[in-house]
Amino acid sequence: MTAFVKQEVKNTIGYITFYHPAGNSFPSSQLQQLVETIQNLDKNENVTLIVLQSEGNTFCAGASFDELLQIDNLTDGKQFFSGFANVINAMRNCSKLIVGKVQGKAVGGGVGIVAACDYAIATTKADVKLSELTIGIGPFVIEPAVSRKIGQTAMSELTLAGNEWKPASWAFEKGLFAKLVQPEELDTELEKFALQLASYNPEALSEMKQVLWQNTSHWSSLLYERAEISGKLVLSAFTKKALEGFKK
Repeated sequence: MTAFVKQEVKNTIGYITFYHPAGNSFPSSQLQQLVETIQNLDKNENVTLIVLQSEGNTFCAGASFDELLQIDNLTDGKQFFSGFANVINAMRNCSKLIVGKVQGKAVGGGVGIVAACDYAIATTKADVKLSELTIGIGPFVIEPAVSRKIGQTAMSELTLAGNEWKPASWAFEKGLFAKLVQPEELDTELEKFALQLASYNPEALSEMKQVLWQNTSHWSSLLYERAEISGKLVLSAFTKKALEGFKK
């Protein structure tokens, strides 16, 4: 299959599904598609709730290494990492609650996307890793979202042990996942929770969304400042060599 971001509305629930053959990693164009899809469903008066999900065995492998290797100047570097900033801010600014359906592993920017969901249901196969330091950059853009969910201590643990997978049970205990289920239970549990949540007063849900994201308005500038840090580091010889090594 070719890469896509698609949307569907059922029972006042807007479903966003993304896919990329390289482990659901995100090139810039697909990050922008995701932003636009979130914004479209936010404007849809027939939608009470949004479910964010992916196809395949992996939830999201983060940034596209192919595109990272092509970056050769600071402007392009900042622009690429701003793609994840745009997604997180779109999720934060969306008036609809967003429920994440996490069927498998999440790496780097994928962890950030899970953290930006208002509620995430995951399976026992949804291990997580922040491997950015191992390739010479860091999870700067997604850090505010991840730290908001799991706290700075767990964020430090996840970041500094960038070569280690943390099991889904760890992510659940730290608060990244709100609910942990067996793989065969995921569809049923997600549907049951989403339908229940969507049955509540839409105005109350929207107000709750605002409350949950209090004190994050500065992210409108902070995440782009962080994108510039990543954009500078991706130009380093260390990172270029590391990315080439991952591709082999």
